Amino acid sequence: MATPVRMKDKYNREVVPRLQEQFNYTNLMQVPKISKIVINRGLGEASQNAKALDGSIAEVARIAGQKPVVTRAKKAIAGFKLRAGVPVGVTVTLRARRMYEFLDRLVSVALPRIRDFRGVSPKAFDGRGNYTLGLREQLIFPEIEYDSVDKIRGMDITICTTAKTDEEGRALLAALGMPFRK
Repeated sequence: MATPVRMKDKYNREVVPRLQEQFNYTNLMQVPKISKIVINRGLGEASQNAKALDGSIAEVARIAGQKPVVTRAKKAIAGFKLRAGVPVGVTVTLRARRMYEFLDRLVSVALPRIRDFRGVSPKAFDGRGNYTLGLREQLIFPEIEYDSVDKIRGMDITICTTAKTDEEGRALLAALGMPFRK
């Protein structure tokens, strides 16, 4: 059997009882949990520069620990010089063990490495308890070597939860160690 993931263990031991007490849940299944984490990177220049796409695939795979899927344009937009079917980004969905490992690395290693970091915005919830975080550079992850980066590119990280409200989602992520701005 594999070793338990630190973040999952923390969720089961500390977070579940705290949220049960805070929101007066009678059933254990009412307690919100993280269902998936989606990492998305849009690449506008991928239609002209195939090397940018390959580099992004490698970087996101290294960060997530899983190979990303190339997203393609659904329809042509002349103003953006875009044809249907042209690669426009990469995305990866993390679940179960990889999801908890990534969240642990994000909260404990990557976010503190951001310059002038004061915490993440507590307002980036979607109304249903899901949280989206935009990162401006990939260098905050220790898996990425500075010398191997051709261009600094950001990414969006969406943390999907089973929480019904933003308040529940915020309480869940705060209990897991997400550093929200005061």
